[in-house]
Amino acid sequence: MADNRDRELNVQPRTEELPRLRSPIVPRNSIAGRALVAVVAIMTFLASMTTGAVVLVRVAASDWQSEVAREVTLQVRPQGTRDLEADVRKVVEIVRAAPGIADVRPYTKEESSKLLEPWLGSGLALDDLPVPRMIVVKVAPGATPDLAALRKVLSEQIPGASIDDHRGWIDQMRAMSSTAVMGGILILLLVFAATALSVTFATRGAIATNRPVVEVLHFIGAPDSFIAGHFQRHFLWLGLKGGAIGGGAAILFFAFAELITGWFLGGASADRVSALFGSFSIGIAGYVAVTLQVIVIAVLIAATSRQTVNRTLQSID
Repeated sequence: MADNRDRELNVQPRTEELPRLRSPIVPRNSIAGRALVAVVAIMTFLASMTTGAVVLVRVAASDWQSEVAREVTLQVRPQGTRDLEADVRKVVEIVRAAPGIADVRPYTKEESSKLLEPWLGSGLALDDLPVPRMIVVKVAPGATPDLAALRKVLSEQIPGASIDDHRGWIDQMRAMSSTAVMGGILILLLVFAATALSVTFATRGAIATNRPVVEVLHFIGAPDSFIAGHFQRHFLWLGLKGGAIGGGAAILFFAFAELITGWFLGGASADRVSALFGSFSIGIAGYVAVTLQVIVIAVLIAATSRQTVNRTLQSID
């Protein structure tokens, strides 16, 4: 009975376990690790600032386009002996009767003359010049007035009237917004590439420093995934730490900029900043994008480190 029991015990397969290390392959608190955290923090801050700037440009351009698209400008030019004031009143009546128009505001003669002051200066007598009269038309929200038909009616009844729907200006703003977005994407790609190169060199330096340990583990049969996993977890932690520092600094910057823009700017300065950047807020979507960007950079760092370790282990064979 004892022999049979011994045979049964000898038949049982042995489960091989991976070696348990009392200390990690890569030291957690090293000068190179702290330097990499600083580099990742700087790169993440630059990437987050770029993302925030792209979001601001997109939001501002969208506001500009929607604001301009809701307005139509009409000009009524003097025509020989025609009564300009009568022509203006007739244009206002025709436009107000058109469907999809919310408001019509004709400029007075003095207001139309003031529009020329940035180019001609103030204090000039413009009474003898054929200064056109401006009429600003507000389009009702969600409405699409038939500007072609309105343009035809005005040209038939008032020869000096013309319509400008700002389509060229909208196209220019759309092109500028697209260019800014593409430039931001290019900068992000360059930042990601620089981060990946920094992690590659840092991983090679860590392997060179701990090469005896890595080679011993490799030659005693430790799988490459076991060794690479240690480096991956180490650099993932460094990436999350540096990314949190850089992304958090960028979030604080945008939050502080939004705060001081609302508190300390007043009058014309606030109007100019609001016209350019809206409320200088990247919104919830912008903050979520920055947070996701921190995670993406950390994953990129971990993947780059693992790939570098695997290539190095293949060269050891």
